[in-house]
Amino acid sequence: MPPVRLDVVEADITTLDVDAVVNAANSSLLGGGGVDGAIHRAAGGKLHDACRALGGCGTGEVRITPGFDLKARHVIHAVGPVWQGGNAGEDDLLASCYRNALLVAAEAGCRTVAYPAISTGIYGFPAERAANIAIKTVHAAAAPPLEQVIFCCFSEEQARLHLTALAN
Repeated sequence: MPPVRLDVVEADITTLDVDAVVNAANSSLLGGGGVDGAIHRAAGGKLHDACRALGGCGTGEVRITPGFDLKARHVIHAVGPVWQGGNAGEDDLLASCYRNALLVAAEAGCRTVAYPAISTGIYGFPAERAANIAIKTVHAAAAPPLEQVIFCCFSEEQARLHLTALAN
């Protein structure tokens, strides 16, 4: 079987036609700002109801719901760490988000998964450090049935950081 393909795109993650999009969620799973709010708005009210039924999620953990009004069949909600200076286990918690999302995606039979830059918005995780963790973790953990992992970046700078990490 061929290795899992890793790609970087600059796009709106809510528009991607993939098996699963990963949501940079907060622990309530009930929506928020940034990517989380955009995914909740695009997926419609049924996503909020499905998330409420899950009862929250711990940092570094993930939960899966249907994609509802998204092109994506599933939303994998990953709760990334809030940056506290780098000495509170943030790197491991962020890597756990990426790894756990891959496991849940594989269990759901997903072949294509798109990730945002988890924890790099309001949670303040340094973008270059986060990109390196994302690429390294996914490269090491991605396996069939996954065929493609997309790092969906919200800006040209985010895309550049991910492309640089992918090249190393």
